[in-house]
Amino acid sequence: MYYPYFRGKQFELITIREMSELLAEKSFVPVIEPVRESLNSLKKTLTAICDAGGHAIVIVNPYHGDHKEDGASITGLLQVDFSGVDNISAGILLRNDMNADEVMACYDQHADHRPVLVHGGFTAPKALAVVLENDMPSLTNVFIEDHAKLLYRKHFDQSKRILVRDGFKRQRNADYPPIEEFSDLHVTCGELGMAGFGDFLIAGDVYSESGGPAYAVAIHLTFIDPDKDDVMYIYHFVSNTNDTPTDPAGKFAQALEKLIAKLDSGTSHIRETEAIKEFRALHAKGHFPGLGYIKKLSMKHHIETLANYCG
Repeated sequence: MYYPYFRGKQFELITIREMSELLAEKSFVPVIEPVRESLNSLKKTLTAICDAGGHAIVIVNPYHGDHKEDGASITGLLQVDFSGVDNISAGILLRNDMNADEVMACYDQHADHRPVLVHGGFTAPKALAVVLENDMPSLTNVFIEDHAKLLYRKHFDQSKRILVRDGFKRQRNADYPPIEEFSDLHVTCGELGMAGFGDFLIAGDVYSESGGPAYAVAIHLTFIDPDKDDVMYIYHFVSNTNDTPTDPAGKFAQALEKLIAKLDSGTSHIRETEAIKEFRALHAKGHFPGLGYIKKLSMKHHIETLANYCG
């Protein structure tokens, strides 16, 4: 089972809404960390997930964004608008500034929303596991791999465990290599004793409020290589022009030209997803839809690719 981790910016939430039926069909469970003060778009997104019969985890104590200091409004949204809704779980982000008592206070506060523990820097796993011993068989623990190594995860081996790996190596657009490995977790999570896997899609775990001016435009597309044990790789199609922050439309056209050429080569292993069909349509029309829209298409393609792999 796939658990994609989203930071709740505009295009991330739009992606989830537009993919809600596929996510539900494949039993994929998005983890959403709200980062914008207004929760209207989040409410609309969670409603779409529920209408499709899917499930989601909403972080009630975000580490990033507008709710970093106080997640009370997120808790209020769940309690008022999603009361008695089994589809939506409260995610509790376990950070290095929390102790077991604070985790349990948040856990008890959100007991009505089947709390899920998301481990992202917590340092007292043994003490917490002792307190949660009776709840462990019915509990889901999501581990951010960089913050929860094997010994850490062993404390929770009586629960349902999900491992999230950041396969996206963030750097300046102009510096991306044409291709690199993304992850093998979709293949190996069972070998690691996990019930499911996740990632940060093509955004990575590095959070920033804005991308800044784009000196180069990059289109990031993942694919699974059947010739290499089904490992997932990622292409970075980068514009040739990268010396000024002007003309993003022209730079997108350059990157898109490289993408189309790779697709038409017949050797790309990129699936012809609905998102790829839209990239082809943009190429045919010579249209630049904006950088956020391009990111949305890459995220949709990533989900479609894993949906096909997971059958």
